[in-house]
This record gives sequence, structure tokens and C-alpha cells, in this order.
Amino acid sequence: MKASAAIATPSTRSTRARDKLMHTAERLYAEHGFANVSIRMIGEAAGQRNKSAVQYHFSTRDELIQAILTRHADAIERHRAPMAADLEASGEVSLRDWIACVIVPSIEHHIELGTPSWYGRFLAQAVVEPSLREYVIQAHLRTPSFRRLEQLRPPRGQDRDPELAARNAAMTRLLIVHMSAELEADLAAGRIAAADAEQSWRRLGDTLITAICGLSSALLET
Repeated sequence: MKASAAIATPSTRSTRARDKLMHTAERLYAEHGFANVSIRMIGEAAGQRNKSAVQYHFSTRDELIQAILTRHADAIERHRAPMAADLEASGEVSLRDWIACVIVPSIEHHIELGTPSWYGRFLAQAVVEPSLREYVIQAHLRTPSFRRLEQLRPPRGQDRDPELAARNAAMTRLLIVHMSAELEADLAAGRIAAADAEQSWRRLGDTLITAICGLSSALLET
């Protein structure tokens, strides 16, 4: 029993160190941007004495960032999976219900993160970073619930035009990501009281659903 405990302890310590590095990196990148944060800064801010601590857990900067993105995508998946299942079971999927299933899981995740949080601002930077953009997109699109949603999506006029469909998807993505980052920044700066955070996130979710429904409906007429 003592031998087993001795073996387990380093693994637990390593997991905690890895998690702390991820949380620290997310905060620093969100507050200062990717270009202004070095691997060494992350290790120091995380309280790691070993200057190679980050490289020990993550071979490259992009691998660290991808691990952070995957962690959040998995958390959002836990909200979207049951929503997608309920939508499929309903038999008839409206455009608004489909869009809600895209947006609400992310909103619920932001609420779970509490205040302050950094994921919104971190994601807003990652989605426009050339080396990370495709990974950011695929981290969400490749989840089982999103693949299920694609099969449930109501027909759209722009589906006949792949370029228009891609543009609509990009506009939808940027609206969700950057408006979430704006609200997160307002909460972090105290422009919105932390006590009002949940209400503000839910209001943003409703606004995004309405806005994206309007955008998609307008494109149906093109």
C-alpha cells in the first residue's frame, strides 16, 4: 500500500502542476496577448522554479494553447450533448432551437467559470491567430454533439452556395466569440457587477440567438 501511494503522489503533483500552468497561461494570454507572453513568464507566474517546467508538460506553445482549448471544448460538450439529444428527440427542429443549441452550451460554460474568467478573451485571440485558427474551429466542430447538430440543421437557402454558407458560419462564430469576450472584459473590469454576471450572460445568450436568427433568415432570402 505504501509503495502504491508513493507512486501515485508524483502523478498527482504533476497533474496539479500541469493544470496550474494551463490556468496561468490562459490568464496571461487573455490579459496580455500571445505575442507579449513568453513560456518563461508562464512558468514564473505559475510559481514553477524549474525554468523548463512548461516544456516538460507541453512540448510547444501551441500544444499548451491547444490543451487549454480542448479542455474548454470538452466542458461545453457536456452541456451540448444532452441538448442535442433532446433536440433530436423532439422530431421537429426550428431554426431558433437549432441556433440555441449552438449558443447556450457556451453561455452555460461561461457562467460555470465564474468571475473573473479569462476564457472568452483567450478564445477571441486564438480564433484570429493564424497558427491556431483552424484548430480552434475544429476543436468545436469535431465534437460528437456538434456533428449530431449538423445532421439536425434545418435547410438553409445559402446551402446552395458554399461560399455564402461559409461566410455565414464565420460571422456567427465571430459574433459569439467576440461578444462573449466583451462581456467577460466588462465583468473583469467591474463595469458590470459580479453579482449580475449570470443574468448578463443569459441576456447575452438570448441576444445572440435573436441576432443570429435574423442573420440566417436574411441569408435565406439571398
